[in-house]
Amino acid sequence: MSGGEVAGILVAVFWAILVSFMALVLVRLAQTLKAATKLVADVCEQAVPLLADASATVRSANTQLARVDSIAADVQEVTANASALSSTVSSAFGGPLVKVAAFGYGVRRAIGRKTAPAEAAPQRSVFVGKTVGQKLPSARRGSRRIRGKG
Repeated sequence: MSGGEVAGILVAVFWAILVSFMALVLVRLAQTLKAATKLVADVCEQAVPLLADASATVRSANTQLARVDSIAADVQEVTANASALSSTVSSAFGGPLVKVAAFGYGVRRAIGRKTAPAEAAPQRSVFVGKTVGQKLPSARRGSRRIRGKG
């Protein structure tokens, strides 16, 4: 055997190993593609019903939001009506009630002055910054407190 024949045999063996390795890689790739195809099919089978359920849920939520929107509009209308009613009642009865309360206060004060003896009210004179004839609270008296050292 010559050197060229040995080189040819080595190249043939190398190509055989390379082809075997490539065949093994192609078989593994085919298995991976088959598994991926099955996975995609399973996901599609499960996703279609889930999407249908999600679509139905979104439609239901949209219906509920429309109801809530109409309820909010009604509440806003009721609030406006209550505010208008409150201002109407206030303007209709507020002035007369204030006048009646003021009249009642005046009557009570007049009756209180009429029944109280004149001697019961102490005479007070007010000078700038001082009240004469009135007993001041202890905090405002001019006396100093003696504190014990201790």
